[in-house]
Amino acid sequence: MEILRCEGVRKVYGSGGSQVTALDGIDLSVERGEFVAIVGASGSGKSTLLHILGSVDRPTDGTVTIDGTDLSGLNQTRAAIFRRRKVGLVYQFYNLIPTLTVQKNILMPLALDRKKPNPEYFERIVRSLGIADRLEALPNQLSGGQQQRAAIARALICRPALLLADEPTGNLDQKNTREVLDMLKLMNRNLDQTILMITHDEKAALEAERIITLEDGRIVGDEWRR
Repeated sequence: MEILRCEGVRKVYGSGGSQVTALDGIDLSVERGEFVAIVGASGSGKSTLLHILGSVDRPTDGTVTIDGTDLSGLNQTRAAIFRRRKVGLVYQFYNLIPTLTVQKNILMPLALDRKKPNPEYFERIVRSLGIADRLEALPNQLSGGQQQRAAIARALICRPALLLADEPTGNLDQKNTREVLDMLKLMNRNLDQTILMITHDEKAALEAERIITLEDGRIVGDEWRR
């Protein structure tokens, strides 16, 4: 089942002689349960594509459809709600709220919708990610790897259609990088979670089953590894 489709996606910044084309006709289809790495040099359009897929930004031209919803039809408020419910976001610097416990950080997306967590699913996530014993800790009491696991748990708590990971290992040492990549693969396999990971790390990209290469805002490579 197709979970993501991009058709003719372009993104242009500026006007006149100062125009910069960040994305130039992206066509992309991702099926449910895929683990995809998107790679490319700095300035290739990786971050722009992620922002558009996360409904944080809009394309200049083209359409993006996630789980049957055309993002172009969403206003700012509806886009924020869609992002919270359907798109899990994991960043390089975790973005945990420092004054809230790990548990409250994880449950924040549900709290914003005034929903109660499924206890079994919550337990499954935190145990799979190895942070079940750190739920009452504050973020500054965790290692970098533990903070990233908490961020992944928060991204998964609403059972998103798509998990977008933006350089999720970029701020971690080798040991924690290995652990976080293993956790993403575990979520992909055990929860059938669709994952798109933006990374400049070639070794991290090799953990995915599909590698898409961007260059000057265009897809120049699409390699399957399974």
